[in-house]
Amino acid sequence: MPEVPEIVNILYRGFFERGVRYFFPDASMVTDGKAQDANPTLVFHSRTDGGVDLEWMGGRYHCSCDGRPFTEEQLRLLGAIGAVLSARFRSIFSAVSVASTTGLFEGLAEDRYVSAFLDHTPYLGDDLPAGRDVVANAIEVMRESSLLTYENRRISTGAILMGRGRDPFHEGPVLPRGALLYTSALIGIKSLHRLCDGLDTIFVVDRDGMLVDLVDMQRFSEAHGAPRLPAPSSARYYAHSLITLEGGHICLVLTPNGEIKIFAGGVQVFNFMEGRWHLTDVTEKYHEFHRAVGDVALAERLFTAALNLAESRRGGLFVVLDDPAAAQQLVAPQDLLENEEPAESNKGQIHYLLRHKSLLGVELSVLESIARVDGGIIVDRDGRLRAFGAILRNSGEYPTAQDGGRTTAAVHASRFGSVLKISEDGLVSFYRGGRRVWEI
Repeated sequence: MPEVPEIVNILYRGFFERGVRYFFPDASMVTDGKAQDANPTLVFHSRTDGGVDLEWMGGRYHCSCDGRPFTEEQLRLLGAIGAVLSARFRSIFSAVSVASTTGLFEGLAEDRYVSAFLDHTPYLGDDLPAGRDVVANAIEVMRESSLLTYENRRISTGAILMGRGRDPFHEGPVLPRGALLYTSALIGIKSLHRLCDGLDTIFVVDRDGMLVDLVDMQRFSEAHGAPRLPAPSSARYYAHSLITLEGGHICLVLTPNGEIKIFAGGVQVFNFMEGRWHLTDVTEKYHEFHRAVGDVALAERLFTAALNLAESRRGGLFVVLDDPAAAQQLVAPQDLLENEEPAESNKGQIHYLLRHKSLLGVELSVLESIARVDGGIIVDRDGRLRAFGAILRNSGEYPTAQDGGRTTAAVHASRFGSVLKISEDGLVSFYRGGRRVWEI
C-alpha cells in the first residue's frame, strides 16, 4: 500500500469515532495518544476495569461504559465498525476497478456496521468484499418500505436470510425460474406488500440474495420443535427467534409500528426505532436480570411478560422485593393483598381473587392482564404476589421534566429490589439500586 497522507488517516479516525458514538451514546471515548502504526486494522486491548483500549489508524482510544465491562456483543459491534471502515479504506488503494468497489460505500454507514456484525465473512482477510452484501440490501428494503403506506396503512414485511451454516430442519431453497434479487428495486412492485406481512407470512432469501420463496411463519418454525432459547422472547416474535437458532439464518421484520427488528442466534439482536439502531444485547441483559432476581423461573416469566406488554405498547411496572417486609414501605396498607379487612375501594373488593397467589402458578395471560391495571405489581423473590395496581410511595421524590411518574416510581422502588419498567413506546428498562441498569 502506498504512503497514506495524514489527512486520510484523520478522516478515517473521524469516521470510526462517529460510528462508536452512534452505537454507544452513553459510553466514554477518550483519545489516548498515538499508536506506533497507522494501519487500517482495529486492535483491541482489554483492561481490568472492564474498559477497552483501541488502536485505529494511528490513534489510541480508551472506551468505557459507565464502569460496566463491555459485553461480547458490544466488542463484536466495535469489530464490525472497524471491519467496514478497513474495507472502505483499502478499496481506495486497491487495483480492483472502481466499479467493483463502489458498493462498499452505498447506503448509510450504520447499516453497513449492522450488516458486518450479522455476517462478518465478507470482511475477513485482506481481500476486498466480493459480490453483494445480502444483509445490507435487506436492511435497505426495510428502510424504504417503512416510508410507504398501502391503502392508507403502514407497510409491514419481513424476510428470512438463509445462512451458511448447517440447518437440520430445512433443505436449501431451490432457485426458481425468474427469481429476483431481494433489493430496494422490488419496492416498486405494489402487490409485493400484500404477499408478506412479516408476522404470519415471510419471504425467504437465499445466500446469494435471491428472493426464492414465501412461507408461513409458524409452519416454517414448527420444524425446530421447542428448544430453549438463549433468552426469552415476546410471543409475537417467538417464531422469528426460533428459526434463527440453527443454520446461521437472519430474520428481518418491519413491524406495523414502523420499527425494524433483526433476529439472529435465537434472539433479537438489533432494532431500529426513533431514527437510530440499537444493539439489544438481550441475552446478557436477561442474565443480569435473573441473577438479580435469583429465581430463574420468576425472572423468565416477568421478562417475557414485559416483552409482550412492550410489543402491544402497554405500560407496566414489576417490582421484585429483596425483603418481603419492604412492601409496607412501598405500598399503602389497603393496597396490600395480605390485608383481609373489608375494603372500601372498588379494587380492594376484588383483592380476594389474587390473594395468596404466586406468579409462578398463574398463566402468562393472567399476569399480563394484571399488569394492565394502573399502578405497579409487587412480588417477593419467591414469586408471591403482594400487590397489583398499586400506587408506589416515593418518599418525596418527584418526576423531573425528563422523567415521568412511572420512571420516578421505578427509581425509588429499585432501592428495595429489582424493577422492570415497561413504557408505552415499546421500551423495557431494568432498575436496581436507585439507577437504570439497562434498557431494551
